[in-house]
Amino acid sequence: METKGRDVLIAIVGLVLGLLFASESMAQEVPRVTKEELREMLDRQDVVIIDDRTGRDWNASEFKIKGAVREDPGKVDEWAGQYPKDRTLVIYCA
Repeated sequence: METKGRDVLIAIVGLVLGLLFASESMAQEVPRVTKEELREMLDRQDVVIIDDRTGRDWNASEFKIKGAVREDPGKVDEWAGQYPKDRTLVIYCA
C-alpha cells in the first residue's frame, strides 16, 4: 500500500479499539492508540492487527491495513484464545 493510501487508511481508522481480552472477567478499560502510534506499530512482530468489519462493510472498503487479520466480531470467544498473550492485539473497524 502506498504511503498516501496508508495515511488515509490510518486517518479513517482514527482511534483503534486497543487490546482485546479473551475473558469478560479480565476486561478492563481498553486503551486507545492514535493514528501516529498505530503507524509506528505496523511493522512490529509483537503486534497483531485485527480488522473486525463484517460483510458489506469489509467487502465495500477500499482501505485495509496490509497484514491485518480479519476476524468476526460476533465470534470473539472462538478466535481470541488463538493469539499469544504476549502479543498486543489492535482491533479496528472503519
